[in-house]
Amino acid sequence: MITKPKGCHDIYGKEAKIWQYVSQVIDMVMDKYHYDYIRTPIFESSELFHRGIGETSDIVSKETYDFVDRGNRAMTLRPEGTAGVVRSFIENKMYADPSQPIKVYYQGTMYRYERPQSGRDRELTQFGVEVLGSDDPMVDAEVISLAVQIYRLLGLKKIKVQINSLGDTASRANYREALIHYFEPYITSLCEDCQNRLLKNPLRILDCKVDSESPILKNAPKTIDYLNEESKVRFEKVQEYLDLLEIPYEVNPNIVRGLDYYNHTVFEIESEIPGFGSQNVIGAGGRYNGLVDQLGGPETACVGFASGLGRLVMALSKEEIQLPIEDEIDCFVMYVNDEEKKYALYLTQQLRLAGFKTETEYTSRGLKGQFKQADRLGSKFLLLLNSEDLDQNLVTIKNNTTKEEDRVVVDEVIDYLDHALAAASHDDCSCHGACHCEHEKE
Repeated sequence: MITKPKGCHDIYGKEAKIWQYVSQVIDMVMDKYHYDYIRTPIFESSELFHRGIGETSDIVSKETYDFVDRGNRAMTLRPEGTAGVVRSFIENKMYADPSQPIKVYYQGTMYRYERPQSGRDRELTQFGVEVLGSDDPMVDAEVISLAVQIYRLLGLKKIKVQINSLGDTASRANYREALIHYFEPYITSLCEDCQNRLLKNPLRILDCKVDSESPILKNAPKTIDYLNEESKVRFEKVQEYLDLLEIPYEVNPNIVRGLDYYNHTVFEIESEIPGFGSQNVIGAGGRYNGLVDQLGGPETACVGFASGLGRLVMALSKEEIQLPIEDEIDCFVMYVNDEEKKYALYLTQQLRLAGFKTETEYTSRGLKGQFKQADRLGSKFLLLLNSEDLDQNLVTIKNNTTKEEDRVVVDEVIDYLDHALAAASHDDCSCHGACHCEHEKE
């Protein structure tokens, strides 16, 4: 038997409906914040990720899926979304668009060759946003706020925002020298990767998974202590805007993020749920003002974030949030003989085109089996076809909850179901007539 690759998942049934619902909420929020959808290739030139993410990051040095195509070109399955968006921004000359900044979002699969474990897969789905063309600290706060609003709308209550600043180029250079000076006496006590990072990119040592609990890392110099005045003022502005937006946060000087392109604001959003495990970060991001020009475009200020859908869905499950997923159908068309079957096919199609979620029988079940199937599907109404009724241009419609039946003229079936479903929705509503639901407009 052929099985799925390690670190990949089949998503189907009820779980797929949860993923679809989450995706729809994301689309809705992005529309309200006026972020346009962008779709970039799943594989790109390897150079894009090696230059953009950085050779010293774990993603590039250990986790990318690299291959050579038939044209002898080095290609990489995308491990994250930002580099591809920046490449598209440059290639399509979005920087020339007068409607700056460019605000985009994506949802798509990413690939990382790492040890599969709970919440960490080799094929993962992420959604994220990128704002390209504004250096205003207000945009940093908006991006954090956008992420928080999505989590809140989905029902997560136990979320924590942690922010830090890496400062501008000068601040990072000063901090880099301080880290090298601090780590040099201890470097042989750290893992081999950290030893290699010391002179290449010492900030990466702070993000080490092997030595994360080492007192050496915990007592290392903090980024905030090396911010110049301009970077301090900028970080204070971000906090001021978050306060105005009523987004609770903590300043955590230990956050450096794992990708080389970040500067100034960096942040992580955690789900504080018992039993969720140590990998409780569900979203993260920051500012990357130097990446566009590094990849050959004009100097452009940018900020963004990304969130794993798998970890988000896991957080919703751990917090036992019941999403309002409509898993029922409106009607099930039932028949017995071949003549009725032909009309069932026609009527099912007409009902679907009219906007009703409709099913019929496909496996030659008898009426008893069809009743059971309709119950399994949660059908609200049953349309029972029989040859005698059809000869009189009639259909029997049964309310599957009240068990009441009506014989309806074929041409009036759609109008009948419209009113019947609206009435059923009104009866199910818990507002007792005090709301402004759609059924109030009938």
